Amino acid sequence: MKTVIIGIGSLLRGDDAVGIRIAEAVEREALPPDVRVVTTTAAGLALLDLLTGHDRALIIDAIQTRHGKPGEVYRLGLEDIPAPLHSFTVHDVSLRSALDAGRKMGLPLPDETVIFAVEVADVAPLRESCTPEVEKAIPKAVSLVLGELAGAG
Repeated sequence: MKTVIIGIGSLLRGDDAVGIRIAEAVEREALPPDVRVVTTTAAGLALLDLLTGHDRALIIDAIQTRHGKPGEVYRLGLEDIPAPLHSFTVHDVSLRSALDAGRKMGLPLPDETVIFAVEVADVAPLRESCTPEVEKAIPKAVSLVLGELAGAG
């Protein structure tokens, strides 16, 4: 099964780097030959190029929820992502909407998409390090991604 692991974030925005940092740690592990790891600052429709041609996608990103505790790691499916409540624009397309659009265009997109999201505290400042709570979550998230790859997720 061709799998793509996509770490999303910005290395200069504090906790927002967590998706990239986790993907880089996963890439240092012994992975099957049919697994590709990429990192990106892209989102929405720009992810379609990275997703095309794979059977499964594991996406790693930061998340901020109303009552979440920084460092919590969530395993989510596309059904857990709310549908947009406003009009469709290129600059504000959710992952779910991008996949729906790609499928309507006939792109060969993954049948299975799993999102690993780490609750973050601070993504606003220009800072190259994660907060301590988020930093501590990285090994747990790496373990969850590797478990998903092994079929234990």
